[in-house]
Amino acid sequence: MKNGAGLSQSPVSNAYVLLTLTTLAWAGNTVAARLAIGEVSSMALVSLRWFISFALMSVFVRADVGGIWRQLRARPAYFGVMGFIGFTGFNALYYIAAHSTFAINLGIMQSATPLFVMVGAAIFHKSRISPGQVVGLVLGSLGVAAVVSGGSLTVLQSLSFNRGDLLVLLASALYAGYSLGLKHRPQDCSGITFFAAMALVAAVTSVPLLAWEAASGALQWPTLRGWQVIAFVAVFPSLLAQIWYIRGVSIIGAARAGFFFNAIPIFGAIMAVAILGEPFGWHHAAGLALVLGGIGIAERYKPG
Repeated sequence: MKNGAGLSQSPVSNAYVLLTLTTLAWAGNTVAARLAIGEVSSMALVSLRWFISFALMSVFVRADVGGIWRQLRARPAYFGVMGFIGFTGFNALYYIAAHSTFAINLGIMQSATPLFVMVGAAIFHKSRISPGQVVGLVLGSLGVAAVVSGGSLTVLQSLSFNRGDLLVLLASALYAGYSLGLKHRPQDCSGITFFAAMALVAAVTSVPLLAWEAASGALQWPTLRGWQVIAFVAVFPSLLAQIWYIRGVSIIGAARAGFFFNAIPIFGAIMAVAILGEPFGWHHAAGLALVLGGIGIAERYKPG
């Protein structure tokens, strides 16, 4: 086994393969969110996803998992907030949103996260925004508007947006907050250990939401297909994708790895059309081009 990846290519080539697999797995989560409808309720999906993912980590990377207790005891508030907004809250909103919007929309709207990060960094970290980044932000915002409006000027004028699209935007804002919080991650905490702590916090903090869902009468225990969806999201987007991503970043760095995120809405759209038979309209193409173009310009002209 070479470079821990079991591949015969160079380390850089290995990183590209691992990061491509990562984006495929994360794009698959958009399809899984739609496939889960009628097969398992949203909070049950969130809770079981993280409990199973953490259990798998406890078996296969238990040396790393053992280190989380010291980290949790040292900074319980930090880990509690990060695990909730980045894992529990994000996925709860994401899976609820899937009930009222397309998987294509889920992927495109999620890709707006870097724009939220840029704005958040300017507000909370006092980061400077360059004119090029402003242009990128405007383009990305136009792309989001194209998707949430379905390409209809009437919808924009009446502000009667799809509830699911708005929930995905809120989920993306939460994940942007999580991303900004990573700046304060403990320096002595490895990537795998940090993720294990997040998974455990997500599992625990999902329980009140699961109880609320049960009390409201909306709880649906998984069907056979529901268990298949849970198995997929617990193993691929949750566990393997995180390990692949951490390994890829360790090889080529976070900056170069970040560009692979642009592939998520593209892979997501392809999967949604091929697997779910969803329609791909001109407003999706325009929104995708504007959001990804905006991110590209913002990255290209960010302050030195």
